[in-house]
Amino acid sequence: MKIPSIVTNVVAAILGVLFLIFGLNFFLQFIPIPPAPEGSPAAQFLGAMYVSGFLALVKVLEILGGLLVAVPATRRLGLLVLGPVIANIVLFQIYFTGGAGLFAPPVVVILLTSAFLLWAERKAFAAFLFGSVESK
Repeated sequence: MKIPSIVTNVVAAILGVLFLIFGLNFFLQFIPIPPAPEGSPAAQFLGAMYVSGFLALVKVLEILGGLLVAVPATRRLGLLVLGPVIANIVLFQIYFTGGAGLFAPPVVVILLTSAFLLWAERKAFAAFLFGSVESK
């Protein structure tokens, strides 16, 4: 069954806006984000990412990926950009919060919307990964 494009576009817009907001928030700080408990492994990890400049790079990729996902013509590229970011979000929540953070609303929305978009684009990604099979 083909998924209607309006549904895919709305889901992509939700994912794109989420990454755009959280990416921009790093630079503009318009949403207060509570810090990780001082001295915790999560605080040390995020601190190392911050002082090295790596977190800024991740946030730029979030902004770029969010914009790309929201535009139908660049959606697949956006999913490729956001894939490693989403994997790191999930792994951070598993290893640094013991899995409790996996059920935070933004994480749930990111996981569901990205999974939906991957499913909607599964044929294109299968062709990319495995090559298209042509009969001769």
